[in-house]
Amino acid sequence: MIHFEEFTLANGLRCIVHEDHTTPIAVLNVLYNVGSRDEDERHTGFAHLFEHLMFSGSVNIPSYDEPLQYVGGENNAFTSPDITNYYLTVPAANLETGFWLESDRMLGLAFSENGLEVQRKVVVEEFKQNYLNQPYGDVWLKLRPLAYQVHPYQWPTIGKEVSHIENAVMDDVRAFFAKHYSPSNAILVVAGAVTVAEARRLAEKWFEPIPAGTRYERQLPAEPRQQAPRHLDITADVPVSALYRVYHMPGRTDAGYHTADLLSDVLGRGKSSRLYQRLVKDRPLFNSISASCTGSLEPGLLVISGRLNAGTTMEEAAAAVEEVVAELRQELVSVEELEKVKNQAEASIVFEEIELLNRAMALAYSKLLGDADLVNQESAKVQAVTPEGLLAMAQEVLRPENSSTLYYRAQSEIATPALATAAAEE
Repeated sequence: MIHFEEFTLANGLRCIVHEDHTTPIAVLNVLYNVGSRDEDERHTGFAHLFEHLMFSGSVNIPSYDEPLQYVGGENNAFTSPDITNYYLTVPAANLETGFWLESDRMLGLAFSENGLEVQRKVVVEEFKQNYLNQPYGDVWLKLRPLAYQVHPYQWPTIGKEVSHIENAVMDDVRAFFAKHYSPSNAILVVAGAVTVAEARRLAEKWFEPIPAGTRYERQLPAEPRQQAPRHLDITADVPVSALYRVYHMPGRTDAGYHTADLLSDVLGRGKSSRLYQRLVKDRPLFNSISASCTGSLEPGLLVISGRLNAGTTMEEAAAAVEEVVAELRQELVSVEELEKVKNQAEASIVFEEIELLNRAMALAYSKLLGDADLVNQESAKVQAVTPEGLLAMAQEVLRPENSSTLYYRAQSEIATPALATAAAEE
């Protein structure tokens, strides 16, 4: 159980305080309700670009990192399709430095042409290094637009293409900041060796003077129900061929989310899962295979991914995966198997809550979902899943017509049969 108290500042900033005096540190977490789904399809990658720009200096503080390091603090951030999250840890006695830094960049970034150029180059290099020049790096550049035809989940957080970042101009950057980075569009969590009274005092001192801004109201197109299977076949210079298959599943706020999440665990969480046991251990078609969920706020994806053993054809691998998946659409999962994945999920929840920073992030995310106390309801929702509910979810989610499959063929494996044939003819 994570205990907390809440209050809202006059400018709309929602604040949560989690006291934990067993540690000498404090955490400041600022979640902005903006992700890559909120971008214009002609200007993608902006949420991730801002993750970098927010460390480039604000109006009154030219260097974000130095003051924090002077007081023994450290920081980082991440961007997802749904949110952008900034966090820092400091000795609790120096917590006010964190309030000063975070509030000043919420108030206004420096917006220098030089800063934009520097971060633009950093992000472009990240795009090339991690997505274009790395084996399997472009998988989500291929899979997302295959699975999503309408919804902006169709591009990854890095963006659709490098040119969108290369061509980013200052007017677009300023407009994006003004639209999304305001108190009314953010959630602040303070956790650790701090009292509620002190956290409120600091929040009112440093954040409340910031203008509220306009609360962003999201109006995104809903992805239509998929009516037929989709398929994409590509060849690339990768070590081994790989198979990726995704299915549309309920979003994070849907009542069926935890059932779909456990369904993915039955399929492919760890070496005791069905896919691993059947297709790696018993019938070694794959050298690795797993299943997971994207965990998106809006309807997301159940993902199966595996790398093939030499000699396994892509078609053989896909048929074998479908056999395992079909069983879940037809038969009840045993109570024992369901209990196993429930225990795995429970263990994950418990281990995540050990870290103070994870608790702070979980509170912020739960508040974004609608209620900070949702963080304390995860276990109950996991335990409420039944074999009958799992079967019904499998019949809905794991339909063949709800799938999008990517064959990621290795060039070397395609060339080998041709060379063998040529040698035989000689």
